[in-house]
Amino acid sequence: MKALPCALLASAVLLSGCAGSSHQTDTSSSSVHWWNPLSYTWSSALPWNWFGSSVAVSEEGVGKITRSTPFNAEAISDGIGSDYRIRQGMGTRNGQIESYIQAMKDQQVAMTFYGDGTVNNISVSDSGVGTPKGIAFGAPFSALFQKAYGNCQPGRDSQHVQCKVPNSQHLEVIYQGEFSGPSGIMPADATLKQWTLSEILWHA
Repeated sequence: MKALPCALLASAVLLSGCAGSSHQTDTSSSSVHWWNPLSYTWSSALPWNWFGSSVAVSEEGVGKITRSTPFNAEAISDGIGSDYRIRQGMGTRNGQIESYIQAMKDQQVAMTFYGDGTVNNISVSDSGVGTPKGIAFGAPFSALFQKAYGNCQPGRDSQHVQCKVPNSQHLEVIYQGEFSGPSGIMPADATLKQWTLSEILWHA
């Protein structure tokens, strides 16, 4: 007779645990709604994503994303793990209208992916992402460069410059700082030494 109450109690605990898990799943899925109907968050349910994932930039790509990764939200979500929410959109880049896929973290754009069939360009601004040796978010220009000539070009506006990473075929970095000159003009090296790394670019 004692076994029956114990079995009933165990069943109640098990059922309440399942109900709690179902409620958590519903809450998680309902919290991810974007203007674009294509959102992929199901990968967070996979066992290998339960403990998050470490994403790093390398010559090959970002996280598990390489030049052979299909340019779609599902593949990109799988490649960077469940710490990010995915959304799609369209914008202008280099004077061309093109689609992009963004990875969001804490309501901020952490990474932006571009491609045509497969991923061919990635912009990374998430300071939590791992970086190659010698490259660090917030590091001064002088940590990698002594001069801009031969290494850098003007960036998207007068507050940014874009530079090729030494001895790399696929990585560039963007520095940000204050400059009162017009867009398209490179600041003096003395000015750039105070600028800091704000973005890492990977291209196939």
